[in-house]
Amino acid sequence: MINHHPKNDILTAFVSGQLPASVSVVVASHVELCEHCQQQVELITAQQAASAFNSASDNELIGEAPISNSEIDELDMIDMITALEPDTASVETAPVEVAVNSKLLTLPSALRQVVLKEWQGLGKLSRARFDLDDDEMRMSLLHIDKGGSVPTHTHKGFEVTLLLEGSFDDEMGHYSVGDFIWLDGEHTHQPVTQEGCVCLTVSSDAIHFTQGVSQILNPIGRFIY
Repeated sequence: MINHHPKNDILTAFVSGQLPASVSVVVASHVELCEHCQQQVELITAQQAASAFNSASDNELIGEAPISNSEIDELDMIDMITALEPDTASVETAPVEVAVNSKLLTLPSALRQVVLKEWQGLGKLSRARFDLDDDEMRMSLLHIDKGGSVPTHTHKGFEVTLLLEGSFDDEMGHYSVGDFIWLDGEHTHQPVTQEGCVCLTVSSDAIHFTQGVSQILNPIGRFIY
């Protein structure tokens, strides 16, 4: 069962296209897995559409912003498109699978067009970046092997995590497939997994280790970022 979801303001920004590309991919991947958020996205989409059409109608009634010839052409084109018979033929797209620790993992549909780079490993952690240009943000697959953990840390920026396989625990709870987690510098945690896990992550900056000898690893905190 999925227990952790994007907040409503994140879903609203997702529907209106206001999220960074990499974050939008993670949200879309969660929505694909989560029936609850599918319903929320449908509701928000309907609300935004109704608001847009109502605004257009109000402008016509009060005589604001007269319609130009180019806008008339666009309206004619919209009418032509909406008058077309729907194409009921479905386009089947083969799922994309990647090898993680000698097992195949099927990626969400939103990741089908994004190239995954080579895996790099450090102990029980391994990471493969996605080739997506999104300013300072980095989108990756992160694999933690059975019995592995990430030392206690906080975040210099924000970190978005979507659990794709397995489970893990930290000071804030238990997470299973489909769970969506958004953390920033206000959170400190130590993810631990007994069975192993694979996460889709987006980070805007490096993590910062906060306890014990792990603090000497801060110069390589960007490995996970």
